[in-house]
Amino acid sequence: MSDIRNFFEEHGYHHAKAVFAPDEVAALERDFDRIVRQLTASGEDIDATWSGGAVERIARPGDRILHTHNVQKYSRTWLNAFLNPRFLDVAGAILGPDIILHHSKLFQKPSENGSPFPMHQDWPNFPTLKDTMIAGIVHVSEATDEMGCLRVYPGSHRLGRVEGLDGRDWHDALADYPIENAVPLEAEPGDVVFFHYFTLHGSMPNRSASTRKTVLCQLYDGSDRVEPGNPHPDERMVLRGWNHAISRHEAGLAA
Repeated sequence: MSDIRNFFEEHGYHHAKAVFAPDEVAALERDFDRIVRQLTASGEDIDATWSGGAVERIARPGDRILHTHNVQKYSRTWLNAFLNPRFLDVAGAILGPDIILHHSKLFQKPSENGSPFPMHQDWPNFPTLKDTMIAGIVHVSEATDEMGCLRVYPGSHRLGRVEGLDGRDWHDALADYPIENAVPLEAEPGDVVFFHYFTLHGSMPNRSASTRKTVLCQLYDGSDRVEPGNPHPDERMVLRGWNHAISRHEAGLAA
């Protein structure tokens, strides 16, 4: 496990292969598809396509991506996935023994017109005091470059916090980190790609004939906390170990 931590600290990401077995992936995909059907039938706006100049460079009219937060609120199978010892062992190699779930989110990139995400950092959305926040992308389907898999700039986490680099609008730093030159991390069903929230990442459109299905979860160290006043939902769910930073007031908040 020290190899995982060393690689992550150097490169800002780690690609964990076959974390979930084929039968586990089949169950996760079944509930993934059920969530999508429920969302589609709800009549809610579930398209998470970004707007802004950085997106318009790589998107085209009609692109869309289906999205919801917190799949564990829909499905016990997905909660089990986040509690899976193999998943937590890799997350723990990066974060340590105390692992807190901030939130999860489902992304379904439709075939042929799946929306892209421009290069960005995640920290502006939910900054933490100690900057321990990482993401883990659980791949329910194959994710090839043509399908718009995750792309990263290895080592870019060492940039630290870059103000305004949230991907919505053009940022001068993007000229030095074009998405076309980022490393594509193609993945198989059951793989999980972890990356730090400083790591520059994005994805190209899905122009393939296949649908890309992923669930991303944000995790942080149990000694850390989200900066005060941040409005983003924070589940504060202990997946392993202990939450050292939570208060009685926070434990009673509806995330």
